[in-house]
Amino acid sequence: MDSRISRIRTKLASVPYQAQRSHSMGAERHEFRVGPRVSSVQADAFEAEHHIELPPAYRKFLLELGGSGAGPYYGLLPLEECRLYTMDRPSSDGTPRGFHHASHRDALQGDLFLHIVEMGCSDLCLIGVTGPLTGRMLTGNADGFRGANVSSAQDFQSWYERWLNHMRDGRDNGALGLTSPATVATAPWGPRATAPRAMGRRAARV
Repeated sequence: MDSRISRIRTKLASVPYQAQRSHSMGAERHEFRVGPRVSSVQADAFEAEHHIELPPAYRKFLLELGGSGAGPYYGLLPLEECRLYTMDRPSSDGTPRGFHHASHRDALQGDLFLHIVEMGCSDLCLIGVTGPLTGRMLTGNADGFRGANVSSAQDFQSWYERWLNHMRDGRDNGALGLTSPATVATAPWGPRATAPRAMGRRAARV
């Protein structure tokens, strides 16, 4: 088993018992428990159905640790409930960019993001699955009520382990580092005309 997966598994088992741990919203729902692992057949079928490749670090987590449950905010969505989104076009007045389901008639034909963590209401926590942000975690709001921001964590497992560290140390979900000034959502993450879609897997950066 991957050493990071082993380390995450150990932290996940110990965090609930840390005296100073955070009691952030959502923890009472998942109770730091993950759901059943996803099989490689299930992951392959999801990829084939949606014509994407799951980022390697996220896919490995699903296959080797758990397919839902414990995670930031209200936790990880089961793979079958994850939906693809595209980011809206930048507005002329500079208001924040929203997101649309990839199948929505108003969705741009741009880079794809998979909604994998439940935040509630119209807030979204997504992972990039095509384009320059493949493998990176970001948050946004479907209706553009606030700007989209990318985590400084280089892949899903790094982001998830950061969450565990923060829970252990008594910090809230808001401390996840989901704001990186150099990667605040701007024009490059738009239509294929300005940011061609990249279908190949990117190697996970540790």
